[in-house]
Amino acid sequence: MLAVATFTDLRSRRIPNWLVLPFLALGIAVSSYLYGWHGAGQSLGGAALGLVIFGSLFWMGGMGAGDVKLFTAIGAWIGPHQLLLAFVMTGLAGGAMALGWATWSGFLKELFQHTGELLFGAQENGEAVLSNPRRRKMPYAPAIAVGTLISFFMH
Repeated sequence: MLAVATFTDLRSRRIPNWLVLPFLALGIAVSSYLYGWHGAGQSLGGAALGLVIFGSLFWMGGMGAGDVKLFTAIGAWIGPHQLLLAFVMTGLAGGAMALGWATWSGFLKELFQHTGELLFGAQENGEAVLSNPRRRKMPYAPAIAVGTLISFFMH
């Protein structure tokens, strides 16, 4: 599922609902079947945590809705404790990928300049806001996939 989400996000910058919503429902169902009420609680807790974490990033304009649904579905499968580890690993993987992407695309200096503007509030031209529709967008499903897989090796 992570491979298909990564492929579709790289190709079309979208993660389709037909992929993540059944994955979410199946995660809750499998956890409930295997572990009863405890499994259902862990699954729902992981999904809720994924929704809160990535939903907050979406609300701030830094994440797409497909990424939110993907991370929520992953939370339904791995539960809240491992999801926190997956979140940290996803952030590290995403940061490394963003640096590589910016270097490859030739806008590394611009990336750091606007990051400083966001952190310190020194916006001269109004471009350095997360909700700017002209900002460069990077598909984030690859980082989510890498971070989630790394969390399995660390857990």
